[in-house]
Amino acid sequence: MADYDVAIIGGGLNGVSVARDAAGRGLRVILLEQGDLGAGASQASPRLIHGDLSVLERRAFLRVRAALAERDIWLRIAPHLVRPMRFVIPAHSDERPSWLLRSGLLLHDRLASRPRLPASATIDVTHHPFGNALKRPFGTAFEYSDCVVDDSRLVILNAVDAAERGAVIRTGARCVRADRLDIWRLVAIDRGHRQVVTARALANATGAWTASVAETVLRIPPPSVATAQISQIVVRRLFDTENVYVFQNSDRRLIFASPYERDFTLIGTVGRAFKGDPAIVSTPAPDVAYLCDAANRYFRDRIEPVDVIRTVSGVNSVMDPQRKRAAPDGPVMFDARRRKAPLLTIFGGDVTTARRRAESAVSRFTPFYPMSPRWTAKTPLPGGDFAWPRFDALLDAARERWRFLSEAQAQRLVAAYGTRLEAVLGDAKDRTDLGPAFGPELTGAEVRYLMTKEWARFPDDILWRRSKLGLTMPAEDRNALAAFMATVVERR
Repeated sequence: MADYDVAIIGGGLNGVSVARDAAGRGLRVILLEQGDLGAGASQASPRLIHGDLSVLERRAFLRVRAALAERDIWLRIAPHLVRPMRFVIPAHSDERPSWLLRSGLLLHDRLASRPRLPASATIDVTHHPFGNALKRPFGTAFEYSDCVVDDSRLVILNAVDAAERGAVIRTGARCVRADRLDIWRLVAIDRGHRQVVTARALANATGAWTASVAETVLRIPPPSVATAQISQIVVRRLFDTENVYVFQNSDRRLIFASPYERDFTLIGTVGRAFKGDPAIVSTPAPDVAYLCDAANRYFRDRIEPVDVIRTVSGVNSVMDPQRKRAAPDGPVMFDARRRKAPLLTIFGGDVTTARRRAESAVSRFTPFYPMSPRWTAKTPLPGGDFAWPRFDALLDAARERWRFLSEAQAQRLVAAYGTRLEAVLGDAKDRTDLGPAFGPELTGAEVRYLMTKEWARFPDDILWRRSKLGLTMPAEDRNALAAFMATVVERR
């Protein structure tokens, strides 16, 4: 008998979503991730949960409708991670005509099955706070509702939920060989130790490594895929309002400028074909200049490449563009041959449809296993068991209980942990009860929680994936953090 029903290689958003769905349906699951959860393309998403206007422009109405339905589900099951916002598109005389933008947004409203957010509207930005950051020629803009998401926390909490439902999550575990018989026999190097695992089925969710894992680890013909890179830049905060700007660039690409970790602005994305090692990816100088120029067409405060504080890049596999048919929400391939254990391959797709994509993928196993019905659309992620309009009430309750928290600190913690914040802060009466401080916000108690409950092993796991505190933490505090983490026994 095999050790597990499903073994998953890859701990990005696709991998952990499959793990969560499968574990919740009663399957025995193990996930092997060679590095940290969400360390690849999952940490470089545009951080949007949306219907995607570029898809709407291509008249893929059913796809937009499905994405908007998923947006409503995310608001229901992850209200701490997903935040509704108003998106603002300034009208540009050289780009799409105003009537086209307005009619497109009206259609966007209609495609939402059960409208939960305010409808689109036309605004005069010369007399509106949204216009304060824009250059003067822009007088008219269109606003609509969509959402932003903490993509890294989304990956982690899917993994936490999967583990609480019985899945085994192994980080720092690289699968080096997989033999396909009537069951799969996997050999992994788990933090320096050789481990053999058997499973009745295997899921290849390795993102940019999909083809190379198929060829070198599974030793089967690789799927016909290409690799693509997306890049974004982080600059100082360019506007005071809580909204996302959508800029039409001269090449008709839509560029988003979003509030980012209170004091910064995230601008993106730009994509290009990628060749090389996905583990070594950086944003090319032309892409940085492109994003700066796109923002400078609209923002009053000019930015130059030298003003970029951080670049964010990731690589993922996409369906080979030469193929005529491609799955719109990310390919899911299933291979089940006689006397051969099933193989699932899942890659690509966006954050918005990740839950549905995983649900569809796990359903492919239905002929092979008795399993529970689909469930993830109605069950909150850890900490998300509250209605999203109650976020401010949850914030007030946190500040009332832990009076030493500033409003900004409480906002970050509630957005990360939701109703599970007590597991991090406990009965602390004062900030000193939380142990040593690393920078203005991170405490020893939170570090210990992230290591023992969320698989953090190194400072970067905490500073760039479990949080984005690396943007503000001084170098000396990073060294102190590394020394402290060496004293904590992490989760296994």
